[in-house]
Amino acid sequence: MLKVRNLDAGYGKLRVLKNISLHVDSGEIVTMIGANGAGKTTLLHTIIGLVRASAGSIEFQDQCCNKMAAQKIVAAGCALVPEGRQVFASMTVEENLILGGYVLERKEGRGAVLREMQCQYDLFPVLRERSEQLAGTLSGGEQQMLAMGRALMSRPRLVMMDEPSTGLAPLIVKDIFAVITRLRDAGNTVLLIEQNAKAALGIADRGYVLEVGKVILQGPADDLLANSDVQRAYLGREKIA
Repeated sequence: MLKVRNLDAGYGKLRVLKNISLHVDSGEIVTMIGANGAGKTTLLHTIIGLVRASAGSIEFQDQCCNKMAAQKIVAAGCALVPEGRQVFASMTVEENLILGGYVLERKEGRGAVLREMQCQYDLFPVLRERSEQLAGTLSGGEQQMLAMGRALMSRPRLVMMDEPSTGLAPLIVKDIFAVITRLRDAGNTVLLIEQNAKAALGIADRGYVLEVGKVILQGPADDLLANSDVQRAYLGREKIA
């Protein structure tokens, strides 16, 4: 579904991503783990078209999207749940969701948007309870659910999530990751960027380790969990019992 080959990208003269290659197949969760500043967010922003690649290629569903505008990439079926949630604080939960369905409305009309909104309410029941509440007054966990629901309103083939566990209590993180697993089990495809390596690798099919803009390790999630270097650098211990 997604193929990234020999990708370089950055900001001005600052080269952040260096010869990155990865792939995401349909129906799997792939996670990218790494420390702050490793280039994880830049990678997602380059895939979605917010940052331009300076070298290499990005193919989404066999279509080159290096020079595509971000809105066209979203319309093609790729959605981003941004770091920090970035909900529209002065709008209600329902208004945020409807805004997320703008691509769907253009394709199938308002009725399809309203039906999809009910699907998001089924996935995140608390959003139905808060539908008329201003997004800025929600808890951090509720805002994360809203950000995820808003992205899913476009019925994407690929959902990219940037640090969904940031700033959340452990029980809420558990709920968020359970929803991500449910999305995969329902046939969705997820590219998950996370600092919480244990949680991310615990639900992923495969993973990549990014360090200073380069992929230094990749493989099945279970293998990365058992890797001593990953354990030492990202799990805070030498060996998993």
